[in-house]
Amino acid sequence: MLLCVGLGNPGQQYLMTRHNIGFMAIDAIGCSYDFPSFKKKFQGEYSEHKINDTAVGLLKPQTFMNLSGASVQSAMAFYKLKSEQVIVIHDDLDLVPGQIKVKLGGGAGRHNGLKSIDQSIGNNYWRLRLGIGHPGDRHLVTPHVLSAFPSTDHEWLTTLLQSLAEQFTHLVSEKPDVWVKRFTP
Repeated sequence: MLLCVGLGNPGQQYLMTRHNIGFMAIDAIGCSYDFPSFKKKFQGEYSEHKINDTAVGLLKPQTFMNLSGASVQSAMAFYKLKSEQVIVIHDDLDLVPGQIKVKLGGGAGRHNGLKSIDQSIGNNYWRLRLGIGHPGDRHLVTPHVLSAFPSTDHEWLTTLLQSLAEQFTHLVSEKPDVWVKRFTP
């Protein structure tokens, strides 16, 4: 089994913000592979389905970004998963908008959602990093990540989410290190 976690914040005010690109990716994957409706479970919204004979759980923690680890830990404990069976999809300021990188483990940097997960389960899980770009000034980071994508970004955002959903079957059926080569230049 794989647990795929999208990071974001609950609530309408955060729906289309840069920080919620993880939730958007989970929704795109769920839609592409006909996952059933999300249910409240594991302090989040959860859905499960098989892709290529592999059970895949999709989780959108509803604990707010800074407490995402509690939701992830709850799902992992229930299914008795190892951290290598977890894929976290999140926004990344250090990547240009639309860029995707995949890696196993690493530091949380300035990302509070990753910090929370690291504290709850360690840092040896897969990270699928989605570039949202940096505003250029560290004082502008919070307003940048919590603001909605401007209409000028919708084209690349739609393309990114569709491509990610289409390629997700490869993550399930191939070894993750193959996926690293696919998405990391």
